[in-house]
Amino acid sequence: MSDLKTSLAAGRHYLAIPGPSVMPDRVLNAMHAAAPNIYTGPLLDMMDGLVSDLKAVARTQQNVAIYVSNGHGGWEASLVNTVTPGEKVLVLVNGMFGQGWANHATGLGLDVEVMDFGKRATWDFDRISARLTADNGAIKAILCAHVDTSTSYKNDIAALRRVLDRVGHDALLLVDCIASMGCDRFEMDAWGVDVAVSASQKGLMTPPGIGLVWFSDKAAQRQKSLKQVSPYWNWAPRANPEGFYQYFNGTAPTHHLLGLREALTMLVHEEGIENAWARHAVLARAVWAACGVWGQGGPVDMQVPDAVDRGHAVTGVSIGAPNGTALRDWLSENLGVTLGIGLGIVPAGDPDWHGHFRIGHMGHVNAHMVLGTLGAIDTGLKALGIPHAQGALTAASRVCAGEMI
Repeated sequence: MSDLKTSLAAGRHYLAIPGPSVMPDRVLNAMHAAAPNIYTGPLLDMMDGLVSDLKAVARTQQNVAIYVSNGHGGWEASLVNTVTPGEKVLVLVNGMFGQGWANHATGLGLDVEVMDFGKRATWDFDRISARLTADNGAIKAILCAHVDTSTSYKNDIAALRRVLDRVGHDALLLVDCIASMGCDRFEMDAWGVDVAVSASQKGLMTPPGIGLVWFSDKAAQRQKSLKQVSPYWNWAPRANPEGFYQYFNGTAPTHHLLGLREALTMLVHEEGIENAWARHAVLARAVWAACGVWGQGGPVDMQVPDAVDRGHAVTGVSIGAPNGTALRDWLSENLGVTLGIGLGIVPAGDPDWHGHFRIGHMGHVNAHMVLGTLGAIDTGLKALGIPHAQGALTAASRVCAGEMI
C-alpha cells in the first residue's frame, strides 16, 4: 500500500478571511509597473479622480485624507485631528476592534469611557441616550464601529445620529468602517457622520498599506481649534494639498495608488457602489443560509443571532472547541482554503479559543467563490465527523439562484 497522502490543496489557495481580502488580478497587474514619476505625469494627473471616487464610495461631498498606514493609523489620525489629551471620548463596544480603538485613545492620553454591550448584542440606544442626556458637554467625540470585524456585528449608525440630534449633544461622531466600506451600505453625509475610518485591504480590494479618513466640515472646524496637531497625521494639507507630496506628507505610496485606482474603477465606475452593496448582501445571505442549516444538526452557531444585525462582509461562527481550529487546519492542509481565526470572543489562552472561526466574504468575491468556500466547509465537517445537518449547500444555492430568477 502506498504511503502517499492525497491532498486536494494544490492549485490557487483561497483566502476566505476578513482581510486582507482577495486581490483582483487587475489590481495586481496595475501595480506591476516600473516606478512612476512623482513630480509630473499620470500619477499626479489621476489624483483628482481618485479623491472623487473615494468620496463616492463613502457617499460624501466633504473631505478625505490618504495615509501610508493600515486602519490603526486611521484610528490615530481620526483622534489627533479632533480631540486633545485629557478630553473625554465615549466608545461604544461590541467587539474586539471597538475596544482596540478605545485602547488606542487611552494611549494618546484621552479620557476614555467605554460602554460595552458584550459580544452577542448590538447597542442599547436607551442606555446611550440616557448617558448623553446626563453629560454636561464633556464628551467631545463618540467612537464606534459600523461593523466590528471580530464579532461581525453591524451597528445602526443612522440611529445613533438621531439620538445625538434628539438630545442635542454636540459630540463628533467617529465611525470605524474598516470592515464595511464598499461592502455594507454606508452613507456618511446622509447619516451625519463626522469622521469615517477605513483602509485599503478589505472592501477596497487593494493590498494593506493605505489608511483612509473621511471627515466632515464640522470636524475640520474642530481641528482648527486644537492647539497642536501631529505634523504627520494632520489631515488639512492632505485633503487640500498645495503640492502632490502633501497628499502623503512625503513620498507617495506609488504602487498602492496604482492598485487603488484600478480597484475604484471596478467598484465605482463598472459595478457601481449600490450594486456592490447588493452583491455583498446576497452572498452574505448565502453564507447565513448554509450556517443555519448546519446548526440544525450540530454545534455550528453564528455569532450574531439576528440577521438584521449582521455585517455583509464577514460572518463569525462558533462551533465548539477544538472544532474551530481543527476545521480551519483541515481545510487549509487538504482543500487549499483558509478561514479566519476567531478574534476577541474569548481570551487567546482560553481553550475555547479553538471553537471559533470567521468566514470572510468581502471585496472581490462572487457566487462561485463563496459557494466553493461553503462546499469546502461542508466537506471538512464530514471529514472530521463534526455533527451537522444536511442540505446547507442547497440552501445557499437557492439564495443565489433566487436573485437570478
